[in-house]
Amino acid sequence: MTRPERLIPGLLLVLAIAGCNGPGTRDSAPHSAAIPGGMPDDAIPRSEPKSRYGNGPVYEVFGTRYQVLDSSYGFRERGVASWYGQKFHGQPTSSREPYDMYAMTAAHKTLPLPSYVRVRNLRNDRSVIVRVNDRGPFVDNRIIDLSYSAAVKLDMISDGTSLVEVSAINDGAPAGARSSDNDVSPARNVFVQVGAFGEASNARRRYTLLRKGGIDKAFVDKDQQRSLPLYRVRIGPIDGVDQYDSLIAQLGQLGIQETHLVTE
Repeated sequence: MTRPERLIPGLLLVLAIAGCNGPGTRDSAPHSAAIPGGMPDDAIPRSEPKSRYGNGPVYEVFGTRYQVLDSSYGFRERGVASWYGQKFHGQPTSSREPYDMYAMTAAHKTLPLPSYVRVRNLRNDRSVIVRVNDRGPFVDNRIIDLSYSAAVKLDMISDGTSLVEVSAINDGAPAGARSSDNDVSPARNVFVQVGAFGEASNARRRYTLLRKGGIDKAFVDKDQQRSLPLYRVRIGPIDGVDQYDSLIAQLGQLGIQETHLVTE
């Protein structure tokens, strides 16, 4: 994955990307489904110095600026994962390490290089630990780009994308936090939460906005386990990434930018 880099006065690092992380691009699995040497173990978190390359602190791709985080500590997000494979195998990553589609690695837009994260498939609860050594994916609604092997472990090769949770793992984490769980669990329901309100009237206004905007799977969930009621406005269940992408576009037209993926 070639990423020529150039420094601009100040602190702006521009990455000229012409690869899998750009819009409208496609990738493919290896010619043989067999992984040389068998399925790799998950990455093992360890202390590493930051890479000399790909760590910003600020860079720009396709007109958007990204601020690289100082640390991965406490990082967690939910969204859509994609994967990249044969097309970029052996090419340099943003950290200048050669991309190995059979290794347990990933690309992320803002985490320090390298970082270690657990990626959990929200639909089947499979999880993997990968080492982030690349930048991307620079596509709307995509938060992480996984290696081919990592995508195989998460059972997302055929679909190409999956709704996931990404959580940073720091060196010294308990052993249990490092192990992967690859037993297939029954599919879980995934919802998009678009607000949480202490007043029922505020939740009702958000719900009404959604219904008027043509979002008919919206509902209000009242949490009565708290000392004070909390009214969460949710949409779903979401059937998959295509529906999620369409929903995010609809919400943007309604002026709603802050969303969260939740599971039950």
